[in-house]
Amino acid sequence: MTAGSSRPVQVSLGLQTDKAPGAYAALAILAEDAGFDGVSVFSDLLYQPPIAALLEMAGATTRIRIGCACWNPFTLHPYEIAGQFAAVDAASAGRAYLGLAKGSWLEAIGVEARTPIPALRDSVGVIQALLSGDGAGYDGTVFRVEPGVRLRYPVLRTRAPILLGSWGPRGMALAGEIADEIKVGGSANPAMIDVVRQRVRRGSARANRPTDAVGIVLGAVTVVDRDGDAARRHARRQVAMYLDVIAALDPTVELPDDLLPGIRARLAEGDDDGAGRLVPRDVLELFAFSGTPDDVAAQAWRLIDAGVDRIEFGTPHGIDSAEGITLLGREVLPQLER
Repeated sequence: MTAGSSRPVQVSLGLQTDKAPGAYAALAILAEDAGFDGVSVFSDLLYQPPIAALLEMAGATTRIRIGCACWNPFTLHPYEIAGQFAAVDAASAGRAYLGLAKGSWLEAIGVEARTPIPALRDSVGVIQALLSGDGAGYDGTVFRVEPGVRLRYPVLRTRAPILLGSWGPRGMALAGEIADEIKVGGSANPAMIDVVRQRVRRGSARANRPTDAVGIVLGAVTVVDRDGDAARRHARRQVAMYLDVIAALDPTVELPDDLLPGIRARLAEGDDDGAGRLVPRDVLELFAFSGTPDDVAAQAWRLIDAGVDRIEFGTPHGIDSAEGITLLGREVLPQLER
């Protein structure tokens, strides 16, 4: 349960790193004042590096948890990730978490994500070895640290809280072994929670960890507005752009045969609105939070009842971002309290 509230789960916001300097601090303050438990920033390909946003938010807030969901060890070495986490953790007085994921579309910049599971395992091993300061090193197959190697500056915490982002069974099992949270990005589907828990449990059993050691996080595009139809139109346009990738990863969903080909054709023509109009409401509700505050609260409760540990309302939050965050805070969060 969230400290200081009667909500049964944590609720955070996810921000895209596409904003001007100063905007992140303003939104983080808004989120903290509204009663959210945390703010994550994404690290999607070709957007701003997350470190600037994280440091800005750390200095502007006093309570909320902040972190990157997720850093990518194929584009930033785990040594650098450890240092950036340490900087954010120090600036936030110990409120940071560290997210890692393989990422998507890396071929666009000529990066080949070979052996993603060993790479993620070794990334966590390297990061924790460096933060620990004990000089024991880490001998991985993809990344390693020689014995005796230590960071040359003090760190606030000698262990990072780890979130892994993954849709795959092997990534979820790995989270069961070594992570504190597993995030399924782009999903608002209650049926996925049992799937995730079963997959995580396999890794937890291998590592002799308790079955509840890993929190399950679901996050997705969120658009809330007093005009529910307008909110859903806006969300459909966002969802259409990633549905082709995400839907294939969800083993609980069966889409109409003609849906994805139709969306692909319209996206290829540059008709994003037309692609969005093809997304049925029942499909939209599996891959986004959208509608009125009552609609979004009802979606969140379906996840809570299914056993989620944290819900992350992702960008853009509303037709206007600040107004969306305000509505989420004033009219959705109160409905999530018991």
